[in-house]
Amino acid sequence: MPLHTLKEGLKGSPCKIVFMCRNAKDALISLWYFRCKYQKLEATRSILESMFESLCRGATFYGPFWDQILSYWRGSLEDPSHVLFMKYEEMKEEPCAQLKRLAEFLGCPFTEEEEEKGGVNKILELCSLDWENVNGVDYKFYFRKGEVGDSRNHLTPEMERRIDMIFEEKLRGSGLSF
Repeated sequence: MPLHTLKEGLKGSPCKIVFMCRNAKDALISLWYFRCKYQKLEATRSILESMFESLCRGATFYGPFWDQILSYWRGSLEDPSHVLFMKYEEMKEEPCAQLKRLAEFLGCPFTEEEEEKGGVNKILELCSLDWENVNGVDYKFYFRKGEVGDSRNHLTPEMERRIDMIFEEKLRGSGLSF
């Protein structure tokens, strides 16, 4: 849900918000697979195309995806001590640096000793998609691949261009890009 829906309830609170953003194309594919699995539907092309059109129109559960992203982006610029904006793609590209950034934001930076003893890598290992199941719940119910760019295997070039054009227009002037 957009940040503005949470702001009033969090006023004066020591709570911090971490917003993990994912490229809209990959997020769409992830949501398509999740929705079909959750609703016990076959992941058909027609369902994907319907979800694609909804995304492009901004007709999603909490409103336009770009508005949600921008609310947290702007919140992180306005109040960086309470809102951290992270990109999934950056986390995949440089997991150690992003984990350290998260720990710092939460007020629990790694000590030199923890880093030397492999604490960062151990946490990354425990949080990876390779960690088979937690408390008896198979992670595969919630996660499919976690790969960056997998949308290319599902969206047509025209669909990709349309999403890119929409997001370029909607994010213009914000300083945020994908």
